[in-house]
Amino acid sequence: MLRRLARNLTVQVLFAVICGVVLGVVDPGFAKQLKPVGDTFINLVKMVITPIIFLTIVHGIASMADLRKLGRVGGKALLYFEIVSTIALAIGLVIVNVTKPGAGLDATTLATGDISSYTKVAAQQSMLEFFLHIVPSNVVAAFASGDLLPVVFFSVLFGVALTATGEAGREVADLLLRVQSVFFRIVAIVMKVAPIGAFGAMAFTIGTFGLKTLLPLGRLMLDVYLTMALFVFVVLGGICRLYGFRILSLLRFIREEILLVLGTSSSEAALPRMLEKMERYGCAKPVVGLVIPTGYSFNLDGTSIYLSMATIFIAQVYRVDLSLSQQLTLLGILMLTSKGAAGVTGSGFIVLASTLAATRTVPVEGVALLLGVDRFMSEARAITNLIGNGVATLVISRSEGAFDDAKRVIAESTPSIS
Repeated sequence: MLRRLARNLTVQVLFAVICGVVLGVVDPGFAKQLKPVGDTFINLVKMVITPIIFLTIVHGIASMADLRKLGRVGGKALLYFEIVSTIALAIGLVIVNVTKPGAGLDATTLATGDISSYTKVAAQQSMLEFFLHIVPSNVVAAFASGDLLPVVFFSVLFGVALTATGEAGREVADLLLRVQSVFFRIVAIVMKVAPIGAFGAMAFTIGTFGLKTLLPLGRLMLDVYLTMALFVFVVLGGICRLYGFRILSLLRFIREEILLVLGTSSSEAALPRMLEKMERYGCAKPVVGLVIPTGYSFNLDGTSIYLSMATIFIAQVYRVDLSLSQQLTLLGILMLTSKGAAGVTGSGFIVLASTLAATRTVPVEGVALLLGVDRFMSEARAITNLIGNGVATLVISRSEGAFDDAKRVIAESTPSIS
């Protein structure tokens, strides 16, 4: 029994995260030096993300055959993303106005950090630039840089062209399926060192920022975590129930991916396994291949909650009394800017800076107040994003009649194979 537990990835990652926290508290100097350990693991995962997304989308479209169905699935997914992420923004806005975590705090007494690098990147972001960036000027460069949206765009285009070529296209699709199985085997090998990566990333986080940085802004962190838990279990749980699923069953099935994201603060770390697991859970391969990669840019529920709460929190700290119309304007701007955040560490922070710079109603320098605790809230954001994309895949699959309940029963009753 103990030997089986020791081999379980969930147990290994959880133990590694705990050890990372302990080391960060006991020996922060040494813990800071472990940053390359976490970064190397993230790079190992990123190494296979773009090829897997390409292969999954292309084969999914080729197996779908009906291009009208492809357009319908994509349209449903984008509509779902917009509705649910807007609900997330609104919930964050309501709760931060009720709990008022920034009220009574003095900005001059709080620790700040250097945000010049974030504001520089934020200044370069605009919605026009974001949409222009979707179409890559160089396909190889898009794959090399790991930009998901250009890769998704090219993959859809390639899949459509492959389907239109008939018999020759089917032969290429079969070959790509075999290549995809090789890449998933690489992911299985990489996951063997996931506990080491989670340990290094968590140790660096605690050693660099320290638990003491959480105390002044502890109320904000508590509110953010509780809001995201409320969103997952009430909103996403309600959506799941509406479509015949149970949120707790899904969470149990993807628990290893959740812990992996907890340790690395990046939902990208779990992307390859989510593609595989959602298909194993019963979702059709074409839907999984289209919804999850696209959701990593357009369905960031956790990031949406964080953006609305962080914006109003900064306003409360600086005693900026925002009217209802100003808050609704912020909500509208966040609906747009949140789409430019990718599923990687720090992106939500950049989008927050760009949003405050665009509105000019809340001091952008207030972002510096959050620098010390942003990494800790990044974990909650990434986990919520991950779960949100899993639920989106279930919903679109069910609505398309492309969900296999027999597979789900087997998946829920079978112990983890990791």
